[in-house]
Amino acid sequence: MAGPRHPVSVSGAALVQTDRLQTFAFSVCWSDDSDTFARRSWEEFRRLHKTLKESFPVEAGLLRRSDRILPKLTDASLLVHWGRTGRGLARLQLLETYSRALLAAGERVTHSPVLTGFFAPQPMDLEPVLPAGSLVILPAPQEPLPGPTGSPAIRSQEAQSLHCLQPFSTQDTWGQPFHAQAQEALDVLLRHPSGWWLVANEDQQTAWFPAPYLEEVALGQGRDGEWSLGSSGYQFCASHAYESSQADELSVTAGARVCVLETSDCGWWLCRFRGRTGLLPAAMLQPDGLGTLLSGPWLHLRVDGGEDREGEAQRSPKFPQATTLPPTVPARPSRSAIQSRCCTITHKALGQDPGCHGPP
Repeated sequence: MAGPRHPVSVSGAALVQTDRLQTFAFSVCWSDDSDTFARRSWEEFRRLHKTLKESFPVEAGLLRRSDRILPKLTDASLLVHWGRTGRGLARLQLLETYSRALLAAGERVTHSPVLTGFFAPQPMDLEPVLPAGSLVILPAPQEPLPGPTGSPAIRSQEAQSLHCLQPFSTQDTWGQPFHAQAQEALDVLLRHPSGWWLVANEDQQTAWFPAPYLEEVALGQGRDGEWSLGSSGYQFCASHAYESSQADELSVTAGARVCVLETSDCGWWLCRFRGRTGLLPAAMLQPDGLGTLLSGPWLHLRVDGGEDREGEAQRSPKFPQATTLPPTVPARPSRSAIQSRCCTITHKALGQDPGCHGPP
């Protein structure tokens, strides 16, 4: 019988900062194949490090230095480029390295309540939206391109291509008409917490575009040789754990990310989780604000936990009048709101002056 679940891999996802607080978002893969996001502050990591040293004095090398297997928690230099934001991104990288070293420190540490409890979803991680005024900065997922040292990491977003779900029209950054057709590929240059993302089409026309109208493309091809979409539904988060009581239901852990395929007013939604399709109570599902914002091919997260399996949960759900969840256009932020939250890294990455215009 399998023991309690424990984290098996941790990946730094983003720096989330407000005027007063910086937190570091990580995607966490667990031993039960579920995926969650964890958002922690630097002080929380310091407290974790102190608790681990107290709980595991041998592994910390307190009794004999040669026995040490717990990693050191190294802070970023105060002289790093780009000021507070640059130091935050440097800390994110150091914390990712530290977390991965912890997971390599042996089962006594990795299976301990101290470590599993630290990465387990907390109330802050399950909030459907980020705090008002949050600025989300994504690190470079790949080795940086040749260029000057300290170049903005946000440039790496130019390589990500998403498909438009349905036709949508707006204005580009110069006030000209911007039309996107269904299944048209758009490159995401910048993801903003408001739900409006900066995109570019094949003509290099840039515009702020509603994120719910965009969907990821799978990295492989379908059975007929055509490119297939990686997910056919919308991403939600389980606010608490649920154990199935019927064959057509799913079991999920708190914080699990599920793909909602169909909704219904009877209180049960058709979802996909870890390769299985089944029903979950709608009351326990909420929009995965942070997960939707951070989802990308550089993360090890899987919305459905794996590939669909033939013959598994193929029958129709029991509830009537199920409808496919339509895209919702988020409220467009004002130009002044965007300008007030733009940081120097964003301006330099997009090659614009500090007076750049956000969504009109």
